[in-house]
Amino acid sequence: MQHSTTEQRLDGQHVVFLSWRDTANPEGGGAELYLEEIAQGLVERGAEVTIFSAAHDRAPRNEVRSGIRFVRRGSKLSVYLRGMLGLALRRFGHVDVVVDVQNGLPFFSRLVTRRTVVVLVHHVHREQWPVVYPGRFGKVGWWIERTLAPRLYRNSQYVAVSRATRDELIELGVEARRIAVVHNGTTPPPAVATTRSPAPTICVVGRLVPHKQVEHAIDAWAVLRNEVPGLRLVIVGDGWWADDLRAHAAKVDDGNAISFEGHVSETHKHEIYASSWVLALPSLKEGWGLVIGEAGSHRTPCVAYSSAGGTRESIANGVSGLLVDSEEEFVRALRRVLTDEVTRERLADGALEMSRRFTWEHAHGSFAQVLTRAMAGEHMNKQDPDEVV
Repeated sequence: MQHSTTEQRLDGQHVVFLSWRDTANPEGGGAELYLEEIAQGLVERGAEVTIFSAAHDRAPRNEVRSGIRFVRRGSKLSVYLRGMLGLALRRFGHVDVVVDVQNGLPFFSRLVTRRTVVVLVHHVHREQWPVVYPGRFGKVGWWIERTLAPRLYRNSQYVAVSRATRDELIELGVEARRIAVVHNGTTPPPAVATTRSPAPTICVVGRLVPHKQVEHAIDAWAVLRNEVPGLRLVIVGDGWWADDLRAHAAKVDDGNAISFEGHVSETHKHEIYASSWVLALPSLKEGWGLVIGEAGSHRTPCVAYSSAGGTRESIANGVSGLLVDSEEEFVRALRRVLTDEVTRERLADGALEMSRRFTWEHAHGSFAQVLTRAMAGEHMNKQDPDEVV
């Protein structure tokens, strides 16, 4: 049966998202941007939307913004218990559908509600658990993700943001018939007057945490600086790994060629994209990689690891950027983009075209379609039309 994703309505339906973070959170990133963009699209289609997430000092405990109700309670870990209690005690009011955002750990919402539950997964954290949580905690977390969660949500609809994530979920035992793929969109960039920097520049944009492997970009700069005169590395973002990265950079840069910008405004972020020659994304794992499309909207191609997963869909290898399989190849690919103008311009054109291929409007409609069919007791899978945005 064909459905029009752009016309799908959710008038009067209350959708509750359970997420450990929101975009105002200092640790918020691409997953949270996706969440709030989708939530905004559901509001525009008539839904009442609540986002529950951990409390922090950069936003109030209760807030309504752009028609979305934000409820913030608990800490990075207690947020899961607070979310379960909120559902069990009906503190969110009448709920029609729960979107359980599984960033490694689910909210176990299936245990406390009989309402429709849809599980949103950006990527499977197999490689990240031992990096971020070495030892017993990481082992328990991986057991929950790979064994307990698939069993607990064995009758629930899943949404993955890429085919790579869908395939990983299937490996964990989630039935393919219950997984729909709704890609990220690319937000049209703000108008900036910035032009390409005359000095060759690599940018890195994202949270400064170990699994983003920003050290690889710093090490690549150290190798290439003697081959590419005036080479600069601009690192945008913040996180608990920032001091370690600054110390790592200080070992190879005794000047100002490597700059840490920290959190920047949306406009300044796009100015950096526009001035850079290439985006480096050495992340261990990416469900999609929103920064790839953002950079591409300024004709800035990306070099990333193929093994990250979602990068294989957000980058057309050799067309809009380059995908590599090792740190040595990462350096070679950056060298190629920085020193070969013909290649750089060809990839720049491809990056711009790729950034325009995925729209939030289509993603909004597809997600609304998934929720509507889940509430009706139907599953969407890879055979359905419009399951991929």
